[in-house]
Amino acid sequence: QVQLVESGGGWVQPGGSLRLSCVASERTDAMGWFRQAPEKEREFVAVIRWNGGSTYYRDSVKGRFTIARDSTKNTVFLQMNNLKPEDTATYYCAAGRRLIQSSLGRASAYQYWGQGTPVTISS
Repeated sequence: QVQLVESGGGWVQPGGSLRLSCVASERTDAMGWFRQAPEKEREFVAVIRWNGGSTYYRDSVKGRFTIARDSTKNTVFLQMNNLKPEDTATYYCAAGRRLIQSSLGRASAYQYWGQGTPVTISS
């Protein structure tokens, strides 16, 4: 069982920045971030493969969010800049094994999840 521990959520004003971190107890195929706003479906945000470092983003965060990994610490980061009120959600770290390209954006493809960290963007 892979354990995932997130940190870094909080409140910022629109246009501000936050950096989320997720430490994994062991490495899998890829680690990603999903988010879920109240009364909405959980949605894909970004993912990075451990081998090779390929990254993928949902369109609405491209150019604002950056996912990166520190392989020495089994840690993945999500740097979020120019935050908007619509980014408000609980952000979840996820890890998956045997993830094929077409499944990277599907929450159901990931076997392991963190507890979530809330992110609030408001003035």
